[in-house]
Amino acid sequence: MEKKILISTGGSGGHVVPATILYEHLKDKFQVYLSTDNRGMKFLNKEMKNLEVFNINPISKNYFLLPLDFFLMIYYVIKSIFFLKKKNIDILISTGGYMSLPLCLASKILNTRLILFEPNIVLGRSNKLFINSCEKIFCYSNKIKNFPKKHIDKISVIPALLRKKFYNIEKTKNIDESINLLVIGGSQGAKVFDTFIKTPLIELSKRYNIKIYQQTNFINFKSLKKFYEDNHINHQLFEFNEDISNLMSKANICITRAGASTLAELVFLNLPFIAIPLPTSKDNHQFENAFFYKEIGCSWILNQSEINDKTITNKLINIIDNKEEYLIKKINMKQFSYQNTWNNINQKIISVINENRISKN
Repeated sequence: MEKKILISTGGSGGHVVPATILYEHLKDKFQVYLSTDNRGMKFLNKEMKNLEVFNINPISKNYFLLPLDFFLMIYYVIKSIFFLKKKNIDILISTGGYMSLPLCLASKILNTRLILFEPNIVLGRSNKLFINSCEKIFCYSNKIKNFPKKHIDKISVIPALLRKKFYNIEKTKNIDESINLLVIGGSQGAKVFDTFIKTPLIELSKRYNIKIYQQTNFINFKSLKKFYEDNHINHQLFEFNEDISNLMSKANICITRAGASTLAELVFLNLPFIAIPLPTSKDNHQFENAFFYKEIGCSWILNQSEINDKTITNKLINIIDNKEEYLIKKINMKQFSYQNTWNNINQKIISVINENRISKN
């Protein structure tokens, strides 16, 4: 009998994009459902087959509202139990986040198989809560921070999940006479990028033939466009929901936040990057993501606290004028990604799904 699988996701693009990739890997072999909250819907095609909306309110930081949160969570868990039973779900795959808490709790109550997914180098709080009751957890490394040693055998290492179209994109070209700089702020946008890179870009435009591809949000779009036009800098602005894969292939250097999905895409396309981790990311996971790739020789890191006009300008000029380190990073990226093929990942995921059920600790 065909297995029925529910992939639970929601919130930011960092949760939703990998969930859609898992869906694509599994939909031809199994009956797959995908659940998300209202925030996650903006990253999804509303016409997607077997899409369910579970809008879960985040837990309040106001202590006086905690009793209400408690009863709401009970309601969400009961709702989740009925949903899992109605759809006869055999396996729940959670991509983490508070959105998945009720469904994970329901799976535990119903003794439904639970598989977790952790793209970051730090174990997320939701995943940590259910690591004892899950069967397996998909990770990009077996050296995950805060991971309980007694459950290390539950890690199933897979190459980074990439949207299928990435495998057909031409790898990025080296820096030559023209500099194509990609600036990525992530699904939440990055106001700091819109502010602190302005002066460096004016300086760079005086020294090099440069074009800027910059991700921004609709609030800053007009003012940023005016800045580039006033300073006669060749540019193309875009928002998060636009197809970034094509822009990545045009770039030859990148400044970015350190979300797991974005870094995986950059590494796969051999696009060296300066990571500026979001300092408020939970458990500092963006820094750990960036540090992982720095350690294997694929990137540079700048902490947001040290960003100013001078540090960014000097960093970019040093990379552009001294290409040896830049070229080494491209080689390291190529070597790191050689096993990342759609079929390789597909086989690894499906083999875990088809494993005989193991006893839980």
